[in-house]
Amino acid sequence: MATVLEYVGRALASAGNMGWEILWPLLLGFLLSAVIQAVVRRDAITRLMAADSPRALAIATGLGAASSSCSYAAVALARSLFRKGASFSAAMVFEIASTNLVVELGIVLALGLGWQFTLAEFVAGPIMIVFVALLFRLWMRTRLVEAARAQADRGLPGSMEGHAGMDMSVQSDAPFLRRLFSRAGVTATSQCFVMDWAAVLRDMVIGLLIAGAFQAWVPQSWLRAVFLSNDPTLAFVLGPLIGPLVAVVSFVCSVGNVPLAAVLWSGGISFGGVMSFIFADLIIVPILLIYRRYYGTRAALTIAGTFYLAMVAAGYVVELVFAPLGLIPRERTAAVLESSIGWNYTTWLNIGFLVIAAALVIWFFATGNGPMLRMMGGAPDMEHQHGGHEHETLHEHGVHAPGHGPASTG
Repeated sequence: MATVLEYVGRALASAGNMGWEILWPLLLGFLLSAVIQAVVRRDAITRLMAADSPRALAIATGLGAASSSCSYAAVALARSLFRKGASFSAAMVFEIASTNLVVELGIVLALGLGWQFTLAEFVAGPIMIVFVALLFRLWMRTRLVEAARAQADRGLPGSMEGHAGMDMSVQSDAPFLRRLFSRAGVTATSQCFVMDWAAVLRDMVIGLLIAGAFQAWVPQSWLRAVFLSNDPTLAFVLGPLIGPLVAVVSFVCSVGNVPLAAVLWSGGISFGGVMSFIFADLIIVPILLIYRRYYGTRAALTIAGTFYLAMVAAGYVVELVFAPLGLIPRERTAAVLESSIGWNYTTWLNIGFLVIAAALVIWFFATGNGPMLRMMGGAPDMEHQHGGHEHETLHEHGVHAPGHGPASTG
């Protein structure tokens, strides 16, 4: 019994140390993301995603990068965009950008693994998008898209539908800084910040626990043998192929993948394997089941196969590009794995950003936005299910659900 408790204690301690190390980068990332979401009006861009042209896909990429990093919310919002007239390719590109090109992921990668991984994120992400667009042109035939749209129009619930359906941006044409520092702007920032944290907190905790267990229980020698790290050529070939498969069964998405990515990197997986693992948050088992409910079995299998091949290809390309440029770290160390709680700059930064986070949470509830948390997991057609009081409360603060016109927040 003592040995079991000791192993559990080591795993929890590792998870706690990693969580403490990445806390302020996460808070900073979600704060910046909340600011972007608060001032970028979604309704002004969505109608430009009806085609699968390079311009439409670029718009989808930008809208996704300015959205929540919660994978479930991204998947739900992508279906909403598809139902409203966006092309299937643009909706899927939105998903990829929403979880793989967001600022919080880049910050956590830089502080937890190194700036090279952040650079790789913003290089490999667009590469993956290009591969997805090309493969959809080959495989997503008109009949399959029409069948997927018919299934999507059934409105079967998935996860985080309510969160995906809320446009919390400031509905005003005032200059950027005036919008941001207005009462409506502060309120919208607090809404985005709190809602995004509520959406990803579960995955963050699960990801930290899995990473802590891996670090405490799985010998490094075993990982190096699995990833063939003693043979650079075989490791290069295997890494991007196996990375997404590890993610599929880990059930963790978005930034929650980063701690486990650090464990895999220290254990010998290739650089490209790390990137393909991080990108695979959109093909974990629960999300694959949601695809089936949203678009039907054939379309879900097409999405899974397309995403997997694109992730693998992006992993190979980014390693082939980074290796000759000397951008792949030689040391297999990760700050997030070597962390410990003590009085250092990390602790002071954590305290500072926790104060900011607390202020936003207090403002969120003080302005009457508590009902949003109860609605974030609601059905896709929320406008038919809201209670009158909640509906009025949200509209007072500029939040409009699917099917409603934007509420003016000044």
